[in-house]
Amino acid sequence: MTETDSTTDDADARTDGGGPGIVAPDDETPTWRERKERTTGLSRLTYEYFERARREDQDLRTESDYVERDVLAFPTWPHETVRNLSIAAFFTGMIFFLSATMPPHIGSPANPSSTPAIILPDWYLYWSFGLLKLGPLNPDLAILGGQKLTADRTYGVLANVVVVGVIAIVPFLNKGSARRPVEQPFWSAVGVGGVVFALTISLLAIKNLMPMNVDLLFDLTFLLPIVATTVTYAVLKTMREGYMYDLNRRYYRLRPPK
Repeated sequence: MTETDSTTDDADARTDGGGPGIVAPDDETPTWRERKERTTGLSRLTYEYFERARREDQDLRTESDYVERDVLAFPTWPHETVRNLSIAAFFTGMIFFLSATMPPHIGSPANPSSTPAIILPDWYLYWSFGLLKLGPLNPDLAILGGQKLTADRTYGVLANVVVVGVIAIVPFLNKGSARRPVEQPFWSAVGVGGVVFALTISLLAIKNLMPMNVDLLFDLTFLLPIVATTVTYAVLKTMREGYMYDLNRRYYRLRPPK
């Protein structure tokens, strides 16, 4: 084999889309009928798909003049869509498999003539149910003869409105482009405090099932989020100093627009 033949074979084996290799160039995309008539199997097509994705990513990195690490992504169609559909299909299949092999136990029907001792919503609504139990925080106004301005139930509904409103406003207040908690310690600490408060207020919702003093549980409901927020802010603020923070900041920096 001569040197010319070796060069020709290398050109035929290219997979970067520049020759008659595995992945065809963009201007030679086959039609649907042509793809239907091909005899290649699913494994071959899958390999071509990932090879094209690798080539596109490599071309983008080669053409970029940014000195730092480029944070690049793939197009939504077909790359992200195919990947997300594959993941969704896998978990859907797992759910069907578990539901078929381990069906849930169905208890006896409820007795409509008797009220249960403890009535609770679904677990993911415990935090909202706990806000309805903030009666001790409902102040008694002496100007009204010692009567409460609003009923405890109404006070709990207003507490739900306030909490949901704060959660909805936070994304509009924080419009930064930080990708890691250490870059914005304050908002990260607020997020941790909110998660801890959701947990403690959920425990307050099932206070009848908690093996501890109700007054202590009520105090911890508001004390633990403050402690978690303070500790998180202090830790993240400390992590902002040093070589590793500067190195990671350069590593995760987004490519500036051209």
